[in-house]
Amino acid sequence: MHENAPTDNLAQIVESARRLGVELDESEAAEWLAAMETEAAGGDIVIDVDSGVYGHRVTMLDFTPGELARFREIGKIVGFDDRPNVATALALSGSAAQSKIQSYPGDADFFERVHITSDTRDDACRILRDLMRDKALSTLVGPTYRLWEVKFGVYPFDCDRGGQPQHAGSTISWNPAEVQAGAVAVERDRETVELRWDDLGVPETGWCKLDWIVADPARHALANASNVLDVTWEAPDGTITPLDKFIDPYFQEVYLEAESLPLFNRLVSQLSSDAVDTYVDDLEHEVHKYVTRDRNFGKAARRMYNVFRLTGRYAEAAYLRELFDEPTTALYQIAALIRTLDEADRPGAAFDNEMLISQTDSLIISAVAALEGKAETDMVRALLSVRDNLGRATGGEARSAEVEQVRSGAIAAVNDYFERRLLGMPQIAAYLDDLAQREASGG
Repeated sequence: MHENAPTDNLAQIVESARRLGVELDESEAAEWLAAMETEAAGGDIVIDVDSGVYGHRVTMLDFTPGELARFREIGKIVGFDDRPNVATALALSGSAAQSKIQSYPGDADFFERVHITSDTRDDACRILRDLMRDKALSTLVGPTYRLWEVKFGVYPFDCDRGGQPQHAGSTISWNPAEVQAGAVAVERDRETVELRWDDLGVPETGWCKLDWIVADPARHALANASNVLDVTWEAPDGTITPLDKFIDPYFQEVYLEAESLPLFNRLVSQLSSDAVDTYVDDLEHEVHKYVTRDRNFGKAARRMYNVFRLTGRYAEAAYLRELFDEPTTALYQIAALIRTLDEADRPGAAFDNEMLISQTDSLIISAVAALEGKAETDMVRALLSVRDNLGRATGGEARSAEVEQVRSGAIAAVNDYFERRLLGMPQIAAYLDDLAQREASGG
């Protein structure tokens, strides 16, 4: 744990922030620090009685119920229903669970605990297999949604798929047509082999995730909505086993229905006493990865924020909160939504073309506000080309180059923004140096 009192560092961080061009309100930051210190001293889980949502005390400080009705509507699409021998607990995660500080959220990320009671683990895997395919087939397309992708099962051997090598044990991605057919085709030893859905998932389910494109008519906007599943099996003797060998912690989730609290409590009671330390260690490994070999300082910042909240580095966390609210971070939204818009206009879509064009206009406005000079010119030119293509309804392939230019340009600009403002903050730079030393020593 970080031992320094957070208020000792606040004045220094405010001054450094101003030097870096980040306007950090000291009184507002001090108020948040005081709230963090108070909540950290309280119990672990807090329930918002008015809205019925619940989560870790620290996480709930970043959540506002302003868009709760919208997320619950999306939850009806992405969430799984309870049924005999299956109980669920649906939650918001990622930027959706940090609505107080994420002014420019990208995707609508959900997380769901799925608890299956059965005689054997293999039976639980088969139940999950049926649940996921039933969910995918029942939400292929509708007035406000369309299935994008499903991840389930693992490749049983090394193979090629669409010209790309796939390794044994890695999770299989399914497009909607493949889910409908119940099979994917791969190449092994220059022969085509069919992998069937009903032959997979036992005993290894892989990483279980579903993605949709969803429309919100009230906001006249589209979003990518995902649901990551954490699946547990309860044996006849009451023993609880995670199908992926690991029960996910709950330090970034806001659960949507108070009725799921008993299940939540049962599952998280299985976490080890050092769950926080393990979670922080895992996040720090990712932070190090994203500032070294897979350089993405935006992703590093998001993970550092969660590390700092859980280890008492509240002043540094307050600084990162302000970074997430800056106009440049709207580029994260651009990078996420441009791919969603592109996919939404593919064959089989059921979305209003005017909505796609309107949302592209909003992305252009965000790009103008976030960028300047050549970067702004290039981004706006590419977005205008995408907009023109959508308006002419000429199909997705003709705009693929522009879409990739927008996405890669946005990611590069966000990376540069966060890199300068993370490394320019002495306290964070020192933290990253210390983390590098610990990683080098295997700590």
